[in-house]
Amino acid sequence: MDQGPIHRPNFFFTTAPMPCPYLEGRLERKVVTDLAGAEAEALHETLSRAGFRRSHTIAYAPVCPGCNACIPVRIRAREFNWTKSFRRQSKANRDLTATFVQARATVEQFHLFSQYQQARHGDSDMALMGFFDYRSMVEDSPITTSIVEFRDPRGTLVAACLLDHLADGLSAVYSFFDTTLSGNRGLGSWMILWMVEEVLRREQDHVYLGYWIPESPKMAYKSRYRPLDIFGKQGWAPLDLSDLEETASFPNP
Repeated sequence: MDQGPIHRPNFFFTTAPMPCPYLEGRLERKVVTDLAGAEAEALHETLSRAGFRRSHTIAYAPVCPGCNACIPVRIRAREFNWTKSFRRQSKANRDLTATFVQARATVEQFHLFSQYQQARHGDSDMALMGFFDYRSMVEDSPITTSIVEFRDPRGTLVAACLLDHLADGLSAVYSFFDTTLSGNRGLGSWMILWMVEEVLRREQDHVYLGYWIPESPKMAYKSRYRPLDIFGKQGWAPLDLSDLEETASFPNP
């Protein structure tokens, strides 16, 4: 007798404490679960809306001892505040062409990824990643994932972003770009602006940016993209502008 599909229960595990990569002197712990099987897409949707993020085939959220510095954030695209600075960045990058490609690692992407890591995160573990590590990051996904490649008029790859597709928008997994290009482009920031526009083109609502960490200069920039929702004990709620730290001095990503 056919009893239909067998539903595998999901187990959640807590990782051992490790040094925090963002805040010196603190410990990092995560709750993780495996994303696998026919229900991976639905589980990822549910967990993304509960403040989780994806890496490879797992979903995770921070449960750090004595610390709640990592705050899940998402942009409300339909209400996005296009500041003069954002409009200038958008205009400066009008010559770039965006193309969605399959989540398949290429040598061209890896060279750009490595250059970015050495320039921006030379002291991190990601700067030590080889091609097969990069390929695993890109291709080990049980859910709908794409890479958006951004090319200049000569066809040169100047930026790329790994994106997960959600029912209500896009989730930015990781982005990287050519750091030798003019600062006027602000490619890291511009890719977020592009995602806002893409979500609107799809008639969706949100760009999920991962974790905002106000105390970390590398992660505090996300508060520039308003309006933001934050995920807390009561679920998603608007971030009160009065809670924002002054971000004018933070560098563009």
